[in-house]
Amino acid sequence: MDIVLASSNKHKVQEINDIVSVYNMPFPVKFILPPEGFDPEENGQTFAENSLIKATEAWKLTKGWVLADDSGLCIDALGGKPGIYSARYAETPALRIERVLKELEGEENRKAHFTCAMTLINPEGHVAFKTEGICEGTIIKSARGVNGFGYDPIFLVKGGTRTMAELSEEEKNLVSHRFVALNNVLNFIKNIK
Repeated sequence: MDIVLASSNKHKVQEINDIVSVYNMPFPVKFILPPEGFDPEENGQTFAENSLIKATEAWKLTKGWVLADDSGLCIDALGGKPGIYSARYAETPALRIERVLKELEGEENRKAHFTCAMTLINPEGHVAFKTEGICEGTIIKSARGVNGFGYDPIFLVKGGTRTMAELSEEEKNLVSHRFVALNNVLNFIKNIK
C-alpha cells in the first residue's frame, strides 16, 4: 500500500519509512513523495489545521491515500513559540536555534515539547483518521549532538540525559512526537484492509 506523504522533505519521508519498517504491519506500507506541483499555503492557526491543508492539497494531486503531518517546537516560556512557525522562525536551522536560545536567555522555565499532528485522507477525499503526538522535554543552553534536524540539538528529551540530536535514528524513532502520531496512524491503517 503506497501512501503519499504530503511533504517535500525527503528526510521526513525516510524517517517515517524507517519507523514503518520496524512496525509489525500485516501488509507492506510505503510512504512516497507527492508529485511535482505540491506547494500548499500553510495558513492554518494550529498544527492540525496545517496538516489538513497539506493533506487536502496532496489528495487533489493524487486522488489516493495521503498522510500529512505538521509539527513543531512549543516552548512554555515563549507562550508556545515557535509553534506553527517552527520551520520559518529564521532563515536556517542554525539561526532558528540561535534565535530560540537568545529569547530564552535568563529564563529558568525551559520546558518545551514537540507536537506532531497527522491527517490521513482516503482515496475518496475524506478524512479517515487524525491524531497528535507529543514529545516532552526542555531546552538546553547550547547545542549538542549531530543527528536529526531542526531543533533536535537543543531539545533534551524528558527523563533522559541526551538531546534529540544525540540519539541514534533508531532511538529517536522510538520516542519522537512523529513516532507517537505515526504509531496511532499505523494502528488505524492495519485494520482498514
